[in-house]
Amino acid sequence: MIRPAWFAGTLAALAAGGLGYWAGRQDGSVPALVERARSEYVPALVERARHGVTSLLPAAQAPAPSKPASGPVVYYQDPDGKPVYSASLMITEDGRVFRAVRASEDVSFDGPDVGKAMPADMSKHELAGLGMSQGGITKPAGGALKVLYYRNPMGLPDTSPVPKKDSMGMDYIPVYAGEDEGGNVVTVSPGKVQRTGVRTETVDRRVVAQPVRVPGTVALDERRITVIATRSDAYVDHVENVTTGDRVRKGQALVHVYSPEINAAAAQLIANPGFDGARRRLQNLNVSEAVIDEMERTRKVPMAITWASPRDGLVLQRTAIEGMKAAAGDTLFRIGDISTMWVLADVPERDLAGVRVGQAVTVRLRSTPGRTFSGKVAVVYPQVNPETRATRVRIELPNPDGALLPDMYADVEIATGDAEPVVAVPDDAVIDTGARQVVLLDRGEGRFEPRAVKVGVRGGGYTEIRDGIAAGDRVVTAANFLIDAESNLKAALQSLAAPKDDRQAANAGGTP
Repeated sequence: MIRPAWFAGTLAALAAGGLGYWAGRQDGSVPALVERARSEYVPALVERARHGVTSLLPAAQAPAPSKPASGPVVYYQDPDGKPVYSASLMITEDGRVFRAVRASEDVSFDGPDVGKAMPADMSKHELAGLGMSQGGITKPAGGALKVLYYRNPMGLPDTSPVPKKDSMGMDYIPVYAGEDEGGNVVTVSPGKVQRTGVRTETVDRRVVAQPVRVPGTVALDERRITVIATRSDAYVDHVENVTTGDRVRKGQALVHVYSPEINAAAAQLIANPGFDGARRRLQNLNVSEAVIDEMERTRKVPMAITWASPRDGLVLQRTAIEGMKAAAGDTLFRIGDISTMWVLADVPERDLAGVRVGQAVTVRLRSTPGRTFSGKVAVVYPQVNPETRATRVRIELPNPDGALLPDMYADVEIATGDAEPVVAVPDDAVIDTGARQVVLLDRGEGRFEPRAVKVGVRGGGYTEIRDGIAAGDRVVTAANFLIDAESNLKAALQSLAAPKDDRQAANAGGTP
C-alpha cells in the first residue's frame, strides 16, 4: 500500500524537477520559476495527490471523478488519456504527472468490462494487451448487454434464468448475448487466452513417417551357400592348404578322395568310349565335367578324384581330414558367398501394419559405431512367432568389403509411412478420447470450434489427418484441453435446455 504522505512528497519533488527542466528549455529564470512552483503549484499538487488527482490543471478545469478510486496503484497513464503507460511514476515534457490508475479503475481480464466504454481510437492490439476486444467492451445504445442465463460457477451442467448462489455460496456466472454463439463455436476472452498460453499453428502438408526400430541379426544368404560332399563312400586322400575362414575362388581345388564306386564307373567309361550310360553314372556320383573330360582324353582312371570349389566365397566349415573315411553325404567343406548378406529383424505385431516390401531400411552394426548400411525390405515372413508375437523381416544388404559377418548384432530402422505429403497436425493438437479424435480450429477473435477428425499414421511429432480439416486451417496446439472443457460445458448446457423446450412444445400441442 502506497502511503499518501510519501506519494505526495515524491510528486512534489518530481514536479519541481520537471518544472526546472522545462524552464531551462524555455530560457527562463530557473530560480524564479522553481520558487513559483514551490509556492503555488506544489502545495496544490500535494493536496490533489492525497485525493487521487495527479493533474496540474486548476481545480476548476480538472475533471471531477465520478467515484473515488480505491486500491493500490497498478500502473500510470498519460494524463491526456493517450495509450502511454508506465509501471513507475513519470512526468510529461511539459511538467504534468502521469495519472495513477488504481485497482478499482482497472479493467477485468476475465471478460468484457460491460458498461465501461474505452477510447474509440484504441487499436485491436492495444485492447488485446488489456484482455479486451472492441466488440465486447462498449455498452450498447439500448443499455447493458442482455443476460441470457446464469451458469454454475464450478462448471456443473446447471443453469438458472435468475441470479442465484450454489451450495458453497458462490454466485452463478452470467452468460451474455453474443457469448453463446450458435453451433459448436466457443468464445474465450482474449485475456484468458493470453493467460492460459493458447498457441495455434497452421495446418500444412508434410511427410509423416514413424520409424520402426528393432534389433536384428546378420545371416548368410541361403541361396549362396554350398556344401562339398561325395555321393558314395570314399576315403580322403589329400586336403589342400585351405581351412575355415579362408577365401576361395571358383574352381580352386579343395580335397582329393578315392572312391571304389567312382573308379568302377570311370573304368566302364574308358572301356566303352561313347557309352552315354557310363558318363551319366559319373555325373550322378557328382564328378565334375572337367574330370570326366580328362578321363576320356587320357584314357586313364585316376586313383583320386579332385573336388573343387563351385563358387567364390568363404570357407565356413572344414571337416575333411587326410586319411578319414567319408560316408555318402558327409560334408567335407561348407562354402558361403558373403558378397550379399541378410539382416533378419523381428518386428512386433503392433508395428507390422506399417511395414511393407520395398521400404527403405537403415542398419547400424554394434561392432562399427558411426557406420550405416542402407537397404530395403525384401521379404515379410508370412507368420507370427506365437512366443514373441513378432514377425520376421528380411533385409538384403551388399557387402563388398566383408564388414558384415554372420551372426553379428545390428540395430534396424525401418522407415514406415508413405513418401507422399499428407495433411498433418502436431500430436498435441489432437484430443483423443479413445472413442473419437478432436482438434480445435481457431476462428479468430477468441472463437474456437471443436472439429471431429479421422487420424492416420503418426510419426516425427505429427499426426496424419485423413478427414475433418484441410491445409491452411489454424489449430490449437497448446491449452486445448481447457477450451475443450468450455466446449463440453456449452454442449451440456444446451442439452439441458432442449428437453425443456420440447416439453413446452408438447404441452402447447395439447398433450395431456
